[in-house]
Amino acid sequence: MKKTKVLVVDDSAVVRELLCEIFRSAPDLEVVGTAADPYIARDEIKRLNPDVLTLDVEMPRMDGVTFLRNLMRLHPMPVVMISSLTEKGAEVTLKALELGAVDFVAKPKFDIESGLLEYSEEIITKVRVAGQAKLQQGPHLERVPAPPTRQMERAHAVAAAQLYQRGAERLIAIGASTGGTEAIRQVLSMMPADAPPIVMAQHIPDAFSLPFAKRLDSAVAMKVHHAVDGQVLASGHAYLAPGNQHLRVERSGGRYICRLDGGAPVNRHRPSVDVLFDSVAEAAGASATGVLLTGMGADGAQGLLNMRRAGSGTVAQDEATSVVWGMPGQAVKIGAADVVMPLGLIAAQSLLFSAR
Repeated sequence: MKKTKVLVVDDSAVVRELLCEIFRSAPDLEVVGTAADPYIARDEIKRLNPDVLTLDVEMPRMDGVTFLRNLMRLHPMPVVMISSLTEKGAEVTLKALELGAVDFVAKPKFDIESGLLEYSEEIITKVRVAGQAKLQQGPHLERVPAPPTRQMERAHAVAAAQLYQRGAERLIAIGASTGGTEAIRQVLSMMPADAPPIVMAQHIPDAFSLPFAKRLDSAVAMKVHHAVDGQVLASGHAYLAPGNQHLRVERSGGRYICRLDGGAPVNRHRPSVDVLFDSVAEAAGASATGVLLTGMGADGAQGLLNMRRAGSGTVAQDEATSVVWGMPGQAVKIGAADVVMPLGLIAAQSLLFSAR
């Protein structure tokens, strides 16, 4: 069995040893080296040629994001960021994901040793996935081609003709996991300011979801909210499920509203994409569009199938543009997707479904 070679980069000797201990417990992973800062890491990458890098966000001499930017420009490779569960850590980590990091591990504020060991299986899985993942489309890498301008203009024109007539009825639901923060940003960036309301479930810690919503809000034409229980959905607005809470949509008096709860995880996740999609299938049926983006596992696949059975238009991101084709791949496998397409075309297709 070919092992995935891992290089651990962290200024903390304790964290380096903990991560090495975790990776050595996996028979398919091999720790080939460690580095206390990016300058040492640069030399070790040349010498050891690792398959995956774990990279601390905050380090002396050069911070992790600056090093990641240089790495993706000169020697692109899969990177899993090691981030702190703080607002600053969230902002920096989201920037790293934009630059092309595959995923991140959030280390606890207190008792790092027991915290990291408690999530050892999740950490191992993330590194395994990174070893097989396609590099995210960061600013220094080749981007997924944008849809042709005429196609986008046609999609917007067709949708706009009916959005105001049926806007209160229409709804778009998006689910994502690994690679999803950047994928969601790209989809929303192609949406017009008067698009149908959009509800979103992204697998993300609760300390990261509010900074992610704010980051989206500053980057796209729509108004992006960190969803609140009882919030009424409106055209031109998008609503992100808070971390550690399920987001559901209910119909109330001719309007859609957000419902949040801290119920048991579904498919090991809270928020769960299946929970969101199932609620949209029930509340909106044929008036909704479901979109399942990149992510590991199968969360959202059955929910997307339930949406399709309820008459919703359904879209799965294709394998070529997915960082990890787990969730959308499972949806395709069970026949949940009406269409399978590149990330750059999904916004236009969602608008076309909304204009039916």
